Amino acid sequence: MSRVAKKPVPLPQGVTATIDAGTVTLQGAKGSLSVKLAANVSVAQEDQALCVKVAANDTATWALAGSTRAHLANMAQGVSKGFEQKLELVGVGYRAAVQGKALNLTLGYSHPVVYPIPEGITIETPSQTEIMIKGSDRQKIGQVAADIRRFRAPEPYKGKGVRYSGEKIELKEAKKK
Repeated sequence: MSRVAKKPVPLPQGVTATIDAGTVTLQGAKGSLSVKLAANVSVAQEDQALCVKVAANDTATWALAGSTRAHLANMAQGVSKGFEQKLELVGVGYRAAVQGKALNLTLGYSHPVVYPIPEGITIETPSQTEIMIKGSDRQKIGQVAADIRRFRAPEPYKGKGVRYSGEKIELKEAKKK
């Protein structure tokens, strides 16, 4: 039985919830997000909080209810405050710049890497070696960060590549003769 699903999701000031048949939509200052509900999971609004209800009392349904509650909490934070992810470029000549609706990356290849910025995501480059990804959808921000990191993942000998801010790279020792 999920303990997460039993805790109500408080709605921050300025966030409104709309519950339709099988869909919950949250609207706030940073935009609007919606989630589809599983078959045996429902959501009810009580005061300024959302409560997840379960129709069947089995393990799989409680797991879905816990996931639904976590998604609703992330959506509530996303439409009120938003989320951000920071990436760092480590390597000689590695640079990033935003030009229009695309992120241009120079990552040591013979060609520049151009990444089109998806809708609902804002990318900033405070310096040439830092990338800030901002938006209201936590899953989409994580996916964009993973896509950018995949262009040149940190290698284990010198640590060069695109890494998350604060990520520790375990460096290997070079071969000895």
